[in-house]
Amino acid sequence: MELLEREDSARCVVYTFPHLTIQEFVAAVAQFLNPHPGDILKFLTEAQNMTDGRFEVFLRFVAGLSSPMTARGLEEFLGPFPHETTCQVIDWLKEEVKRQSGNTRSEAGKKSLLNTLHYLFESQNRWLAQAALGSVKTLSFSEMTLTPIDCAVLSHVIGLCDTIKHLDVENCHIQCEGIQRLGPGLHKCQELRLGANKLGDSGVKLVSAALRNPECKIQQLWLNHVGLTDSGAVDLVSTLRTNRLLTELNLSENELRDSGVKLVSAALRNLECKIQTLELRDVGLTDSGAEDLASALSTNPSLTELDLSDNKLGDSGVKLVSAALGNPVCKIQKLELRKVGLTDSGAEHLVSALSTNPSLTELNLGINSLTDRSAPALCRLILTLPNLEWIRLVGNRFSETGEKELRSVQDHRPGLIVIL
Repeated sequence: MELLEREDSARCVVYTFPHLTIQEFVAAVAQFLNPHPGDILKFLTEAQNMTDGRFEVFLRFVAGLSSPMTARGLEEFLGPFPHETTCQVIDWLKEEVKRQSGNTRSEAGKKSLLNTLHYLFESQNRWLAQAALGSVKTLSFSEMTLTPIDCAVLSHVIGLCDTIKHLDVENCHIQCEGIQRLGPGLHKCQELRLGANKLGDSGVKLVSAALRNPECKIQQLWLNHVGLTDSGAVDLVSTLRTNRLLTELNLSENELRDSGVKLVSAALRNLECKIQTLELRDVGLTDSGAEDLASALSTNPSLTELDLSDNKLGDSGVKLVSAALGNPVCKIQKLELRKVGLTDSGAEHLVSALSTNPSLTELNLGINSLTDRSAPALCRLILTLPNLEWIRLVGNRFSETGEKELRSVQDHRPGLIVIL
């Protein structure tokens, strides 16, 4: 199928190109050799409007041929391409990217934008990329499958445009090769969402390299559910100790276990670390590893949001964390302790510690084993904390009497929400 076929006849020699890619390329060249340049704009618009994707490869070739550097080799054999055709292709590309850039809510919209970014990549036109994406701050392709080539295209575009601040590629089936292609552009983004991809330890190591880049701008990093283990966390944690820009880190749903959290805790104790939001939901943390984390919390004034949900802390683990939360240095405002094995006994220690933390605004104690015995202490906590906005207690074991007692404190605290 990839061989050139020749057929001689009395009148002429006919060459046929059975391979589809060559057909697409020859069709693109034919557009640039058209003696009527004015026809191409209409043709490009019609081709782009085809919803079945039949002209995607053809349009990529057209975009590539608009690059003088690419066209130069062909023009030696075919003669110069009409300047008017090249200009029309560039104008069409510019308008197409602008039109698609705000249409990423649907899967079809994301796919259309990705295709236009492929066109930009093929054009190799820095000015065009900057002009077309000049006002674009976010690229979102979450829930969409991205190939390594797609990742290379995204990296190229991000590298050309300083305006792109947020990149969301969560759950895009990116693996180590994909993150390797994406790597060169990662350090330029302020918000980077890479969660739910099979990066593994080797892939996270590439992300860590972006964090070490002297020009790194990453402030928010989502690495939840990426296959990171405690051994792979070593490289990442070493960057956290010296990175002053990173303020939000999500490591949830990874196999960090106590040893991995111990490494993260060591980074938090470093004064250079400025993380404000830390998500460690479902990372295999137990009461054994909570001591190191508690030590970090009691000495870290930067951390304001902490999520430890879905870990088997139990009362003993919560007690350790509680002691740190009561330290005046600790400025936690939002605390998530959902489904951590907390009982009435552990709640007493937690309430006692939190009562001395006036910063707390949100508290989630859902899906634990709290009963009516905890209700009086929780009521005291609610009335004690002046800035508390809501407390979530869904999925516990309160009776109607206990729930009524907890709801009654809302009358004394206008604006406060008790979620039962």
